[in-house]
Amino acid sequence: MNDLLNRARYETRLNRVLDHIHDHLDEPLDIGRLADIACLSPYHWHRIYQAMYGETVAATVRRLRLHRAAGFLANGDMPIAEIAARSGYSSLQSFSRTFRSAFGMPPAQYRNEGHHIRFRTAMTGDNQMTSHEVTIRDIPAMTVVSIDHSGPYMQIGKAFDSLIGWLASRELLSPEIRMIGIYYDDPGIVPESELRSKAGVVLPRDIDVAPPVSLTHVRGGQYAVLRHKGPYSDMRAAYEWLYGAWLTQSGREAADAPAFEAYLNNPKETAPADLLTEICLPLV
Repeated sequence: MNDLLNRARYETRLNRVLDHIHDHLDEPLDIGRLADIACLSPYHWHRIYQAMYGETVAATVRRLRLHRAAGFLANGDMPIAEIAARSGYSSLQSFSRTFRSAFGMPPAQYRNEGHHIRFRTAMTGDNQMTSHEVTIRDIPAMTVVSIDHSGPYMQIGKAFDSLIGWLASRELLSPEIRMIGIYYDDPGIVPESELRSKAGVVLPRDIDVAPPVSLTHVRGGQYAVLRHKGPYSDMRAAYEWLYGAWLTQSGREAADAPAFEAYLNNPKETAPADLLTEICLPLV
C-alpha cells in the first residue's frame, strides 16, 4: 500500500510538469522552475522524470514543438519564420535543419509536398493512392485503459504522457502493450475546444484502475483499416481521403461507433517520417 502511495505521489508531481510543458510550449522552459513545479529536488528530479517517461525533458520539449510545427505547416498558412520562433529557434536556418532531420525534408517542402498533400490530391482524382490501400479486417473487441482528452486532437499527446506516467509508476509498461487513440467527434463540425478523445493502451492482462484512468470498451467487428506512414500532422488529410474518397466509393457504410487509431511504433524512438499508424473505421 505504501509503495502505491509513493508511486502515485511521484506521478502527480511529474504530471504537473507535463501539464506545464504542454501548456507553455511558446515559452522558454527553465529546469529549475520545472523542479519547483514538481516539488522535487533540482539535483534529482530530472533523473526521476527520465526514468518514468523514457526521455529527457529537453527531448520532450523538442518533440512536442516539432510535432506542433508540423501541424501548423500541414493545416494552416502561418509563416515559417513565425513557426520557427514559436518552436524556440532563434533562426530559420537552425529550425529548418532540425525539422529536416526529423521529417526528411525542410519545412517549406513539407508544407507543399508532404504526405497530407498526396492524400488531398487523391481526393481530386489526380493520384490513385496505390500506396495507401484500405483493407477490411475483423478486429476483436478490446478493453482499453484510457485517459480522457478534451480539445484539439493534435494535443492528445498530453493525455498519452499522463497515461504513460500512470503505467510507469505501477510498473505496467512492457513491449506487449498497444497504444490506441479513440476519436469521438468530427473536427469539421465540432469546435476544437470541444473535441472528445481518449488516449489508451491495451494491456496483456486485466488491471484495476481509478480516476483519471478508466476502462473503455472498443467494439469488435469489421473495420476499414488504412495504414498511414508519416507524421501525425498528416492524419487529418488521411481521414478526409478515407471518408470522402474511399468510403463513398466502397459500397460500405460506417457503423455507429467511433474510429480509433492504433500506433505501431513509439514517437519517442521513431522519426516522424517513419511513424506507422492504422486508422480503423468501424463498418456496418
